[in-house]
Amino acid sequence: MTTKELSLFIKNEAFRLGFETCGIAKANQIPESERSKYNSWLEEKFHADMNYMTKNTEKRFDPRFLVEGCRSVIVVALNYEPAIKQNPEAPQIAHFAFGQDYHELIRSKLKTLLKLINNQGFMVHGRAFADSAPIAERYWASQAGLGWIGKNHHLIVPGKGSKFLLGELLVDVELDYDSPLKNYCGNCRRCLEECPTKALSESSGLNASLCLSYLTIEKRGPFNPLETALVGQNNYVFGCDRCQNVCPWNRFSNQNTLTELQPKESLLQMNKGDFEKLTEAEFNTLFAGTCLERTGYEGFLRNLRAK
Repeated sequence: MTTKELSLFIKNEAFRLGFETCGIAKANQIPESERSKYNSWLEEKFHADMNYMTKNTEKRFDPRFLVEGCRSVIVVALNYEPAIKQNPEAPQIAHFAFGQDYHELIRSKLKTLLKLINNQGFMVHGRAFADSAPIAERYWASQAGLGWIGKNHHLIVPGKGSKFLLGELLVDVELDYDSPLKNYCGNCRRCLEECPTKALSESSGLNASLCLSYLTIEKRGPFNPLETALVGQNNYVFGCDRCQNVCPWNRFSNQNTLTELQPKESLLQMNKGDFEKLTEAEFNTLFAGTCLERTGYEGFLRNLRAK
């Protein structure tokens, strides 16, 4: 099997495993311009208290430090656009969190992909990642030709939108590489204008300390008065989809069909009163195995009580 044939095999198997798209980039050090942009973002304190983003910079800027002998970055995208939405009057949960926690789901599929590669008679070593290591996921997705990074800082896949979860398989074999795509955001500013907390800036990037997703997911401890106001004035209790919902490219989104990503019927039917009545045991049962375990019961109540 030639390098080109192996690369095509990898992409075909990725599709068969349920990924919407797959691309491959050559593993190299990230350009200095990207490093400088990231360091400036940190200097502005736009990462809020996510101090892990200041660590392991060598690995973040060069995937070859993550996997010895790494030569290729295989990037996949998993569609999470739900077929059925919540009651619009209920406190909202970002669509990516409707179903099973995606981290292990994507890693498991990528580990299967690695086994399928080796079943073809190759001796390929690699590691699977899904938002689980200091790796510049959107940068590598763009380098692998999956799409471009929009003004909302999400990867936009042409003809498919931005409702995707990313995963990477770093392998120690040369493959046939894809090329980055042109950015087609143009003069559109809908995401910037729709952001309810003005966390997005075309020039400075995302200020996480103002972002509803950061506040309702990553933020630890009680809210200060400003944070209470930002969360309280909006209807999300976990994450936020607003900058994606207004993106014109998402009119092309397809509903995902993966069983693991489907929401529980009981969740879709809940209103604010139902959420407020949840006991800790009920919360743990309802959201077992989902991303909402990250905030825990107390964090969820903090978000809900800000309303």
